[in-house]
Amino acid sequence: MLSLQRIESGYGESNVLRGVNLDVEPGQVVCLMGRNGVGKTTLMKTLMGLLKTRKGSIQWKGQELSTHDPAKRARSGIGYVPQGREIFPQLTVKENLLLGLETSAASVKTFPEDVLAMFPVLATMYGRQGGDLSGGQQQQLAFARALAARPGLLLLDEPTEGIQPSIVEDIRQVILQIKAKGEISILLVEQSIDFVRGAADYIYVMDKGAIALQGTPRELDMSQFEHHLSV
Repeated sequence: MLSLQRIESGYGESNVLRGVNLDVEPGQVVCLMGRNGVGKTTLMKTLMGLLKTRKGSIQWKGQELSTHDPAKRARSGIGYVPQGREIFPQLTVKENLLLGLETSAASVKTFPEDVLAMFPVLATMYGRQGGDLSGGQQQQLAFARALAARPGLLLLDEPTEGIQPSIVEDIRQVILQIKAKGEISILLVEQSIDFVRGAADYIYVMDKGAIALQGTPRELDMSQFEHHLSV
C-alpha cells in the first residue's frame, strides 16, 4: 500500500503541494486529475524522489520513503513513466527495454516475455533507435520499460497525452490487463474523464496543490467534478 500524509513539495522557494493526503491500495488503479498547473506532475516527481519532500510522510509497504533517493525508491518496487516519456533516443528499442531491468532486485538479463506480449509492436522494432519511433510507440516503450522490473506500484504521468487514438486504446487495455491480475497498483495522472471512468477504482482531483475532491467514479458529484477540471 502507498500512503501519502500531509505532503508538501515544490520548486525553489515556491511550495506547490499543500498538505496532500492520498492512498493507493494493493492492486488498485487510482487516478489523479486536475487542470494544468495544479501540482499533479509535482506530486509524481515528489513520489519518485526527483523533488524533495519538504513536509509529510510517504509510506510504501510500511517503509518510509521520503528521505530515499530515486534509485532506492525504484529498487523498492516503484516504476515510473514520466510525462514526456524520456526514453533514450540514441539507444535501440531493445537497449531501452533492457535498461528497465537495472532496478530489478533479481539479476535478470532477459526482458520478460509476458510484458513484451502486451506491446507486440515493440518486438518488431528491436533494432530501431528509440528516437525514430512515433510518439505513441515511444509511450509504449516507456511503459514496457517500467514494467520490466516487476514493480509493485506503477506511476503513470499522462500516458495518453498527444498520442493517436488507436494507441490510447492499446494503453487502456494494458492498464485493464494489469488491473485484472491485481498484482500491481497504479497511480495514473490523466485528463480524459472517459478514460478514467473506464479504468479507475478511485479518483482524486487536485486544485491549487491540494486534494479538492475524491471518491469512486460512482460517488463523485459530476457538477463538482467538472468544476475542478474546466479551464
